[in-house]
Amino acid sequence: MKSFNNLLLQVTDQIAVLTVNRVHRLNALNRETVLELTEAFRFLEQHTDVKGVILTGAGEKAFVAGADISEFKSLDSAGARGLAKQGHSLMDRIYNFPKPVIAAVNGFALGGGLELALACHIRIASTNAQFGLPEVSLGIIPGYGGTQRLTQLVGRGKALEMIMTADRIDANEAHTWGLVNHVVDPAAIIDFSGQLLHKIFGRSPNAVSQSIEAVNAGILSPQEGFEKEIELFGQSFASKEAKEGIAAFIEKRKPNF
Repeated sequence: MKSFNNLLLQVTDQIAVLTVNRVHRLNALNRETVLELTEAFRFLEQHTDVKGVILTGAGEKAFVAGADISEFKSLDSAGARGLAKQGHSLMDRIYNFPKPVIAAVNGFALGGGLELALACHIRIASTNAQFGLPEVSLGIIPGYGGTQRLTQLVGRGKALEMIMTADRIDANEAHTWGLVNHVVDPAAIIDFSGQLLHKIFGRSPNAVSQSIEAVNAGILSPQEGFEKEIELFGQSFASKEAKEGIAAFIEKRKPNF
């Protein structure tokens, strides 16, 4: 199994638990951590024993409390654009990952940390989680996809309120807004996320991957999304999993994916 300076990676029962491990910095995303996360997801995509990923933060206080602001001081405009491109590369890799990715948000998810959670397919929040995009307090804006993905999830008005005020919201408000799927006790968040993944594992892996692709296509362009759905629907029928799933339904048995 691969090892990293700022990440912990454990694979158990087809689930990779990937933990940002910079507790002394509330798991803030520095350049090295962004690069390591990119490499970890590249590795996990090729790891045939892994069917899904839980992304979380070390310790009890933070999922990821933002970018590492200490790295911002020396940046000029060109350097900032380069940093944003690096961040976008990671977030896009997670957003388009062909296996389900759950963010287990166990505390602060601020700035780049919220953007990291937004890139995941599903978000589970602990009851003590807090969410926010505080960038305007620093005179900058979210740069890792936050302006776009938050708007897609909660709508323009709510997204602009959160971005322009830099206020935080708690887990229950995030659930009401549609920002997170479930709110659970902190001690149960990994088990709950694992149970949800195992439910998904009982479905066709090929169809799950194609569903991610189709949904993402429609977010980028609604009309192209419909066309992509038609294309992938047709492709899905050519898979062995479709033949098995349809036969199992007719024969009233559980499919063997």
